[in-house]
Amino acid sequence: MRRRCAVCSGRALCGGRAGSANRTLCCGRALRGRSPKGAAASSTRCPTRSRCCIQGSAATPTGTIAGRGARTAGRATAAGAPADRDEKGATATASATSRGYQEGTPTAASAAAARRRADMSAADREQALQEIVFCEAILAKGGRNVLSETFRDVDQITAWDHYPPGDVFDPASGAQWFYHCHPTHEVQVEHGHFHCFLRPEGATGPIHHLAAIGVDAYGRPLRLFTVNQWVVGDDWLDAEASIGLLARFDMQMPQPSYLVNRWISAIFRAYEGEIEDLIRQRDQTLEHHVAPGGQKVREDRALEVTSEYLLPTRS
Repeated sequence: MRRRCAVCSGRALCGGRAGSANRTLCCGRALRGRSPKGAAASSTRCPTRSRCCIQGSAATPTGTIAGRGARTAGRATAAGAPADRDEKGATATASATSRGYQEGTPTAASAAAARRRADMSAADREQALQEIVFCEAILAKGGRNVLSETFRDVDQITAWDHYPPGDVFDPASGAQWFYHCHPTHEVQVEHGHFHCFLRPEGATGPIHHLAAIGVDAYGRPLRLFTVNQWVVGDDWLDAEASIGLLARFDMQMPQPSYLVNRWISAIFRAYEGEIEDLIRQRDQTLEHHVAPGGQKVREDRALEVTSEYLLPTRS
């Protein structure tokens, strides 16, 4: 039986016989001359061609800190103004150990995070999880997903550029986010990630990175993670001050899609306790990291991802 490419909707040339049933098939259809429908780092081929067609289903323990080689860089600027990524297309070379965390090591539990989880009732968390599923289901009814909505009205998609162009900013809450994807030659399950920020003083005030959401080519969330300061060039806040901003992250904007904005906000609500742990682990990683040659730790490009939480797999 032929299967359709998840993003460009074309039929797979391999006719569904690409080996493992868990592989994502791709038609390889050229997108030039038509509006791209979804995740892509290339503007001329089906966006999953060089990445997802060869991805396997790798079992990874959920809810753990683990090392990955995904690139994350992308500089946040004033709301509505895109900026170029430093060292565009560079390849990460740091090992999981040099990044400051090791595979299978759980996040450091904190009493404050535990209290916060207790305060957030099971019903509240369940409501946020249901909103995530609801947003995905409504989009799927129209053959869409959070990535195809993010790339709406985009004619050409370039690795590491911000999407939607100019970022998304909610003036009421101060929340801001952008998405960028990986180069097509970087073969990995993760297609890209949503970097999420808070501007507590408004569009022209300081900007603080809270966490990023890594997704696959179908827009399915894979992980939450934090990054070193050089990656996004934000205004630095220590862990507790950053955690104090989490409750304010609430996106209620129509662009690029209200459902995408609600989906991102729901992830922050559902996993607020886990994000708190990640931010604290970020600071612990930086505290124990030794940068070479007396370099400032937050400017050490060998240290990129500072903490990571693998999200539970959903069917």
